[in-house]
Amino acid sequence: MRDIVSKLPDVGTTIFTVMSSLAAEYNAVNLGQGFPDFRMNEELIASVNEAMHKGFNQYVHMNGYIPLREILAEKIQSLYGTTVHPDTEITITPGGTYAIYTALTAVLQPGDEVIVFQPGYDSYVPNVVINGARPLLIPLQYPGYTIDWQAVRKAVSSRTRMIMLNSPHNPTGAVLREEDIQELRQIVKDNDLWILSDEVYEHVIFDGEPHRSMLRYPDLLERSFVCFSFGKIYHCTGWKIGYCVAPAAAMAEFRKVHQFNCFSVDSPKQVALATFLKQREQYEQLGAFVQSRRDYFLELMKATRFRMHPSSGSYFILGSYEHFSDESEKDLAIRITKEYGVASIPVSAFYQNPVDNKVLRFCFCKKEETLEKAVERLRKV
Repeated sequence: MRDIVSKLPDVGTTIFTVMSSLAAEYNAVNLGQGFPDFRMNEELIASVNEAMHKGFNQYVHMNGYIPLREILAEKIQSLYGTTVHPDTEITITPGGTYAIYTALTAVLQPGDEVIVFQPGYDSYVPNVVINGARPLLIPLQYPGYTIDWQAVRKAVSSRTRMIMLNSPHNPTGAVLREEDIQELRQIVKDNDLWILSDEVYEHVIFDGEPHRSMLRYPDLLERSFVCFSFGKIYHCTGWKIGYCVAPAAAMAEFRKVHQFNCFSVDSPKQVALATFLKQREQYEQLGAFVQSRRDYFLELMKATRFRMHPSSGSYFILGSYEHFSDESEKDLAIRITKEYGVASIPVSAFYQNPVDNKVLRFCFCKKEETLEKAVERLRKV
């Protein structure tokens, strides 16, 4: 039998799997993976159960349950003042990561280049590579993790096809500012680039900061695939359901890939979400709710030796330790898990060519008692 020639020869087991396994082995508090540990809304759970009993257990339309797409179009109009056609410009997907992969597959040809900022979500680079394209890796500027737009200009060539953005940002909690939008506008216009915008933390944004979605800006939206996740809104990351918004012609190409991969997404959950999304307060209040967890965690962490970075959004915040340890990020993260019983993620894991700034990522979207237990242990580090 012939051996399989790997399309991802440099990819092994991710640090997230490693740290979660260690957390389980050492009975550690898991502040590594980005998932809440509190219960989701009981009404939404009941709505899914009701949809099943009412017979919504067969395939819905390939592009998604139309009432769900319609309420999403209403939401986009309300939040961003943008008209999106639910029939031609929104597709429901099995999670945000799937939407990202499908958008890249729809656009990229072998030899294309894609601008990817680092640190960044771990699926981006493999998704680019498996499509025969080349990632142009541009580091965010430490310690604020801001975009160096001059470096972007220097990196762009005639082969550059797309730029990938993520705001609020995983792992750093940084967000796009108005000056970033102005720079982005000019660069994509001058170089005829597509944008892939990962906005799964759309509503998890803090301190009164607006979410600068590509959906706000017609000139950017006309060249964008914008990807979202219901799991991050309704604390149900295990549902793996999201959606993508793009101009009609681009969405037609997206759906060509989608129809031969997933084809159709979980029906009863779509039916339940179509009704539940009418309760606008559920997502409008999310930022304040998660910010309360961030603020509580920051207050607790004052009792530790970690120096905490700002976080303007997402489930995550970074803590620096260079003033008390010379260990690598990976070594310290593993040692803290084993010896003190708290799992985190080394930020170096979010780089293709690891950069070790002595920073760990913590997930604070947890119950208060979980955070208290974790920090009680971190005080001893």
